[in-house]
Amino acid sequence: MAAFNVNCLLSILALSFCILTLAFSSQRKAVNAVPPSSLMEMVRSTLLDLKISSRRSQTTKGIWLARCAGIEPCTLVMDLEGTDGRERGEDDTAFEKQSALFALAVSDIVLINMWCHDIGREQAANKPLLKTVFQVMMRLFSPRKTTLMFVIRDKTRTPLENLEPVLREDVQKIWDSVPKPEAHKETPLSEFFNVEVVALSSYEEKEEQFKEQAANLRQRFFHSIAPGGLAGDRRGVVPASGFSFSAQQIWKVIKENKDLDLPAHKVMVATVRCEEIAHEKFSSFVANEEWCLLEEAVQAGPVAGFGQKLSSIMGTCLSGYETEATFFDEGVRTAKQKQLEEKLLQLVQPAFQAMLGHIRSGTLDKFKEAFDKALNGGEAFSSAASSSTQTYMALFDEGCADAVIKQVEWDTSKVRDKLRRDIDAHITSVRTAKLSEVTKTYEGKLNEALSGPVEALLDEANSGTWPAIRKLLQRETELAVSGFSSALSGFDMDEETKEKMLTSLMDFARGIVEAKAREEAGRVLIRMKDRFATLFSRDPDSMPRVWTGKEDIRAITKTARSASLKLLSVMAAVRLDDEADNIENTLSLALVDTKSTTSNRSITTTDPLASSTWEKVPSSKTLITPVQCKSLWRQFKAETEYSEANRRNNNWLPPPWAIVALVVLGFNEFMTLLRNPLYLGVIFVGFLLVKALWVQLDISGEFRNGALPGLISLSTKFLPTVMNLVRKLAEEGQVPRANNHERNPALESNGFQGANSGLSSASSSEVTTENGTDYSSSRKEE
Repeated sequence: MAAFNVNCLLSILALSFCILTLAFSSQRKAVNAVPPSSLMEMVRSTLLDLKISSRRSQTTKGIWLARCAGIEPCTLVMDLEGTDGRERGEDDTAFEKQSALFALAVSDIVLINMWCHDIGREQAANKPLLKTVFQVMMRLFSPRKTTLMFVIRDKTRTPLENLEPVLREDVQKIWDSVPKPEAHKETPLSEFFNVEVVALSSYEEKEEQFKEQAANLRQRFFHSIAPGGLAGDRRGVVPASGFSFSAQQIWKVIKENKDLDLPAHKVMVATVRCEEIAHEKFSSFVANEEWCLLEEAVQAGPVAGFGQKLSSIMGTCLSGYETEATFFDEGVRTAKQKQLEEKLLQLVQPAFQAMLGHIRSGTLDKFKEAFDKALNGGEAFSSAASSSTQTYMALFDEGCADAVIKQVEWDTSKVRDKLRRDIDAHITSVRTAKLSEVTKTYEGKLNEALSGPVEALLDEANSGTWPAIRKLLQRETELAVSGFSSALSGFDMDEETKEKMLTSLMDFARGIVEAKAREEAGRVLIRMKDRFATLFSRDPDSMPRVWTGKEDIRAITKTARSASLKLLSVMAAVRLDDEADNIENTLSLALVDTKSTTSNRSITTTDPLASSTWEKVPSSKTLITPVQCKSLWRQFKAETEYSEANRRNNNWLPPPWAIVALVVLGFNEFMTLLRNPLYLGVIFVGFLLVKALWVQLDISGEFRNGALPGLISLSTKFLPTVMNLVRKLAEEGQVPRANNHERNPALESNGFQGANSGLSSASSSEVTTENGTDYSSSRKEE
């Protein structure tokens, strides 16, 4: 059971003693029992206090609790603060709402003490308070049946029958206006509250009548929870053992709810006006012409003095707000000013970020230009990178200082870090490009210095080939590594990275030699046949051999094949490491020394060329495997046996039967030639032309490589050779006759022979080796 009025609220309820821990009064005291006379005296003194006009003060501080003596069952009364006490003032109205909601949530009966003259009024009758309390109660707690007893004090002559409908109508209007949950949209007031109305006469004017009416009202609280009593139809009853915890949880929920923390009137006014002023100043800032021009300019590019200009515009806006809102509540004014400042900063932040972006991009462009200029001027890479980075990071800091807004300290470290990352990325990319350029330069030098000489040395292919290649490789590699190391010293790199790059360059040099060796090894059969043809058809002085029939064909063939075998042994493996091998001996024993091989077969049946690797030679260094060497030698030997057999026969005359057939079948043609000598002249001229073409085209040499390659080569050389002969004949015909008469016949004869000699040797070129031996190669000139 509870009661509250303008100055006090009394609540009578079944409540355990621990609920006293929620009281806010520092002067509270525990009361175990309050006799009826004391209770009536408390009510009397309270009512008297309402009439004291000289000093009106709050009679209750916090929440007071006491047990009612003589009322069964056990009943507690709870006294709360008034709703408009001057002690708390207008700024602290939350507690009265919290205590009222607490009374409704835990009490079975709530007594609302109301002055008779306040019936029908809005504030005096506490309608806003009841509306707020009802609304929050419907949202926070489960509905329970509570009795609302309105006690009208200082009753006038107006009958109670006339006052009661007004009170009930006001309560119903409050209930109808309260927003309800979806489940209770159509629920009537009677489901949650029982409304009772009683009246008490004035204590000062009708003291005896007042005491009698109060005693009658007290009697109604005996057995109030029995059926038919004031709280006979209550619901949601909590057992006494759990009521203390339930009440504490209810108070906790009420304290955490913000809907009861309504501001005071001056705070509400200050809130509305400060919001209006802030909105007005924000709108004027957005429409400010100076700000619009500044925002448009910063989108296009950097603006000098950006921070100072924007700070001035914002300062004017904020000072205008302070001037107009200076007389309102300080807390509200400061909070709204902070909100206005946050809105302004949120508005100008994109422009500030755009300005930082322009500063960053401009600084980066200037850095790139200065860095490239320093490198082109010959400055060391590491020195140029360090000095340029330091200079332009300082320039960025100056630009940021010019763009900073006074009203806020925005962090520019993220943009600065991004600029530093961009600068580092550019330095890394340029460094990579420069290193690649330097590396390609020295690789190109090595390629130029090694490719041609290595090819020439491999073409010579003798015992000194690989030592000469190793010496050449070492010399050129040392020169390149020395220059490359000097070039890398300007990049300020660690020794490990530098050593890796130098090692990579040395490996590249070895790779050039190995690649060239593999390329030449792919043409080893052609080179072997060229060498055999050269040695077989020319004498030791590199002159064309004149076959008289007395030459030792077998010895010449063996010498030529031995030279070709030497070439094969040189091209069989890469020998860049000075390690001995037995490739040449193995090939010589297996392919040339047939007698030794035949005798060895009786001892062992192992073929030294049946393996896929050479002894003491890694597979990675092998260019031609033993099996491939054996196959190439067989092919080479088969193609060169024809020349040997042809020279051994050395008989240009056809068989006798062929001569007889030519005489018999060609008798008529022979007589025709005798009768017409002109035919003999034509045939002789044709013979000379064919002979000249034979010598110029080196037909026999072309067909050494096979019929199809010979025909293809002759088809490409035939027409240029014919044109060359015609041109020479035309030039000879233009020489004056007088000069011809002055010539010595002997010299003319010698000149003719020299010309023939020149024609016969025009299709070959000479390659001189280190030991002075000359080898002519028609394929090389081709």
